[in-house]
Amino acid sequence: MMVRLIMPIFFFIIGVGFLIGSLNLPKAKLGDPNGPLYFPILICILLTILSLVYFFQEWKVRRKEIEEVKLLVQGRTPKLIISTVILILIYTFLFERIGFLFSTVIFLGGLLFAVNGKKRWLQNILVSVLFSFISWYMFAKLLQVSLP
Repeated sequence: MMVRLIMPIFFFIIGVGFLIGSLNLPKAKLGDPNGPLYFPILICILLTILSLVYFFQEWKVRRKEIEEVKLLVQGRTPKLIISTVILILIYTFLFERIGFLFSTVIFLGGLLFAVNGKKRWLQNILVSVLFSFISWYMFAKLLQVSLP
């Protein structure tokens, strides 16, 4: 079975399951007795219909997936995926220990160096420091959100 067909099937099952659950919701005692049913049923029907549309769109182009997978494993894409996962793990480890500002600078710096390379070192450092500081300032000082 093709990997790209799994998600529309999954969401179709979810939509049908929630539709059945929505039909079993209790009736309202005041006003329209079916009032609490309209919105959940509408969402479930939309999810089911859109899942079917997505399934048939993916079914039509199922042969292209092999070419896309081949392109994905070529070049530097696997290296970027692995380095991004490693950087995310380092970021989650450092976040509580050294705080938002410094861990975000390290994470963004590492990610930008992985994507842009060493040739744009000044741009990588400036973007990571400025973005981290501006984000920290907006949350910690302006919005007064407590950051670690």
